[in-house]
Amino acid sequence: MTVISTTPDREKLEMTVVAEFDASVDQVWQVWEDPRKLEKWWGPPTWPATFTTFEFTEGGKAEYHMTGPEGEKAPGYWRFEAIEENRRIRLLDGFATEDGSPNDQMPNMVMEMTLDEAGGKTKMTTVTKFNSLEELEQLLEMGMDEGMTLAMGQIDDLL
Repeated sequence: MTVISTTPDREKLEMTVVAEFDASVDQVWQVWEDPRKLEKWWGPPTWPATFTTFEFTEGGKAEYHMTGPEGEKAPGYWRFEAIEENRRIRLLDGFATEDGSPNDQMPNMVMEMTLDEAGGKTKMTTVTKFNSLEELEQLLEMGMDEGMTLAMGQIDDLL
């Protein structure tokens, strides 16, 4: 299994997901920097993503929607805050309205992904920081931990 652990930390208002891949850091990095590869894994298998905007630079943005099994759409956005090639990405992650603007009725969070290579394997750690315990609980109740596990489980097929 790709995902080693999914750990919510209610005191720190964080959720950490650790995954390990039999691939180089460069290969794993490519599944983040290429929107066509992101579309193959961002979102659980029954909710694939389509990226309509993808500006992979610090200060850039990504806009996407996930499409559910009945054709329903769940729009989202990212704002890239920091990018260190083959090492780290920090982004603001949020829900969007149909026109792509941030949905103020839903939480946003900061996600930081880091890559570390050792022994021919790459460990990918994502730490998502929430604004409040209520928002963390809301997204856990919506299945974020299971969704991330299922989504990241698709990365192996791309490597």
